[in-house]
Amino acid sequence: MPIAVELIGTVEAVASVAVHAQLTGELTSVNFREGDEVTKGQELFTLDRRPLDAALRQVQANLNRDVAQLENARVQLERVQGLAERGIATREQLDTGRTSVTALEATVAADRATVENAEVQIAYATIRAPISGRVGKLLVSVGNLVRANDTSPLVVINQLAPIYVAFAVPEKQLPELNRYRARGPITVEARPPTDSAPAGKGTLAFLDNAVDASTGTIAARATFANGDHRLLPGQFVNVRVTLDSDPHAIVLPAAAVQDSQQGKFVYVVAADRTVDRRLVQIDRTVGAEMVVRDGVRPGELVVTDGQTRIAPGMHVAVRGETTGRAS
Repeated sequence: MPIAVELIGTVEAVASVAVHAQLTGELTSVNFREGDEVTKGQELFTLDRRPLDAALRQVQANLNRDVAQLENARVQLERVQGLAERGIATREQLDTGRTSVTALEATVAADRATVENAEVQIAYATIRAPISGRVGKLLVSVGNLVRANDTSPLVVINQLAPIYVAFAVPEKQLPELNRYRARGPITVEARPPTDSAPAGKGTLAFLDNAVDASTGTIAARATFANGDHRLLPGQFVNVRVTLDSDPHAIVLPAAAVQDSQQGKFVYVVAADRTVDRRLVQIDRTVGAEMVVRDGVRPGELVVTDGQTRIAPGMHVAVRGETTGRAS
């Protein structure tokens, strides 16, 4: 039987990104549907590029003009250098030619930077997915004017695989958790309360470095592959942290255990089909089964139904699955 801790946790996305525009412009297309799975780098939105293309053509023309002026200034400088060597041109003319070339080289460098910036602005007109994940509700429609770095995002992308489940471990169970954690990875199971399918399995990935004094718990987090996307961010889940397993545990069906003023008890069926009321000490409950510390032995037959109609010493009839056996 597993030695486990039952807790309540919440599902958290490994990565969640609110997608914003990096420039102001009219939204011209949306290239996905709400709820789609998208991959990193996939095109999501496009903005009106016409003003950006016009700006790029203008700065490219300025660059071409200044490059031509630079080439002419270099030719003029070579001519002046030749004349200076023959003593025809003055030193002042030579210095002026050199200064003109240097100034135009700086102008061309600035023009190239301006062209690069215009190309970056055009790239910003195509908004791509920064991460892989599932897109949520579309928060703006085609035709609207979007603004650079607006407080309201265009859409939110949540990464669903893998995914985190966060929970809090009681302080009193921390020494035991640390002891088993030192032996190897600790398995964590998570399942939504209304989900009857088998619980998803993950691994304890994080244990905080301080106990919350107000709650007496320590924050922990497990990582789940979540390939089927059963777990969604913000969801509450039942968490079971399996520390170890006990191969020699004595187990009873929970339906067999009754309460009395003396404590918990079960009805044990003897070989002659008479029943005996026996007090038991329960160590822990795991699902629909209870681990017994003392009171019954493996293989004994116990009553799981109709306990209110029997008393010690009575004969009972076994009806197949209406009884349970200690194991």
